[in-house]
Amino acid sequence: MTDTSNPDALPDHVRVLVVGAGFAGLAVTERMLRDDPAADILVIERAADVGGTWRDNTYPGCACDVPTALYSFSFAPSPDWNHTFARQPEIHAYLRKVAADKGIRDRVLTGCELLEASWDNGSALWRVRTSLGGLTAQALVAATGALSTPRLPDVPGIGNFTGAMFHSATWDHDYDLTGKRVAVIGTGASAVQFVPEIADRVDRLTVFQRTPTWVMPRGDRALTRLEKRLYRRIPLTQKIVRAAVYTCREGYVLAMAKAPRVLPVFQLLAKAHLRRQVPDRALRHKLTPTFTITCKRILLSNDWLRTLARDDVDLVDSGLSEVTEGGVVDGAGRETLVDAIIFATGFTPTEPPVAHQLRGRDGRTLAQHWSGSPRAYLGTTVAGFPNLFLMYGPNTNLGHSSIVYMLEAQSAYINGALAHLAAGAGAAVEVHPAAQARYNERIADQLHGTVWNTGGCSSWYLDKDGHNSVMWPTFTFRYRSRTKRFDSENYQTRRTVQESVA
Repeated sequence: MTDTSNPDALPDHVRVLVVGAGFAGLAVTERMLRDDPAADILVIERAADVGGTWRDNTYPGCACDVPTALYSFSFAPSPDWNHTFARQPEIHAYLRKVAADKGIRDRVLTGCELLEASWDNGSALWRVRTSLGGLTAQALVAATGALSTPRLPDVPGIGNFTGAMFHSATWDHDYDLTGKRVAVIGTGASAVQFVPEIADRVDRLTVFQRTPTWVMPRGDRALTRLEKRLYRRIPLTQKIVRAAVYTCREGYVLAMAKAPRVLPVFQLLAKAHLRRQVPDRALRHKLTPTFTITCKRILLSNDWLRTLARDDVDLVDSGLSEVTEGGVVDGAGRETLVDAIIFATGFTPTEPPVAHQLRGRDGRTLAQHWSGSPRAYLGTTVAGFPNLFLMYGPNTNLGHSSIVYMLEAQSAYINGALAHLAAGAGAAVEVHPAAQARYNERIADQLHGTVWNTGGCSSWYLDKDGHNSVMWPTFTFRYRSRTKRFDSENYQTRRTVQESVA
């Protein structure tokens, strides 16, 4: 049992070890504690606080692009949100409050980084090495998220730059951008948020774009005191709003996956937004994508396009080819001298670092099993890795709704698997390879013809083999239905520590 009276103690053994204390880690831990408040659970977190990506990403303007009514736990509604699209500080504060209110914080050991976890066939346990020492666990839940490790571009000279250089996910708040010449590499979701925030402070801004992305207006507004009072006094009203937002969002699937022929209507709206904010025809041409809308994530902003149209902002559409000691070189060979470089180049969702740290029954890492093309059963379990459960695993990402909904569904499924073991089913469960293969074949069939596969873009949804190992292909309620019950018939059970998996 974990010694919760000493939060700095690393036990010799726990029944369930959860790695990561962001949305995913909090969701699965809450679900287990809900059924058994005395459950033997330890959450290890490499940082000094809970919050995951909402703790780490503190760049100017950081906010969620999913409505807050849906991007929050169903088991922890809050009447205190300030905006319909919440900002980073209040999301982090919300997660800290959930961790405290639900008794999760007492189970979290911060400053403890996972180094390696290996399945021991003899003892039917996970043998885990961390930065604070070693321990064993019957079950391991990898809740490290898809947006936890920043990615830098592989370009020559990146180590030679003598100015300030950082990634948006590790923003250097000690560096004063005022009056500086700044290059921003990337035009994705984070750049769209922070570029308008820093444009007034810098002397000149040069934004490097590899491919343009469709941008739609951000329907954000401040929640009124009346709304907050209503949510506090009549909680049912907030549940109704959440249900309405959810239903509306599910309708997007009809366009993305079921009837992509209607997507040109959305493109007309995006083009109208572009025309309103960018009067210059040549710049509009640079900012107009050639792929179908929603093939990549739609960016939501009311001021991104307007910022790019400023006289003191330059858009380079030939990409970045080299970094020099004093600046950056574009694809056409032109060097721009700058004082600072900010990378807004995303993360590594199809090659999560944790996959290199997990070794299964045959001693190979999960990364070696996947070989750059992740596969899992229900995005949660993997053949060859007994008692391992992934949160936000392959093919659980969404293009239309809130990942929190999927995380809660996964949490219920994992809790069911652990209850199955606790009921005396055995020492370990492992998904049948055939069941995993059938499942992934169905997912691939459902993704065939969707805009994410056929929209003509190169996105992070596609892995190195061109396989879509990221997106969930249909309605989220279908995923919840599939994960409502732990389907033990699709699993092999090891009943004793001596018995090999059947």
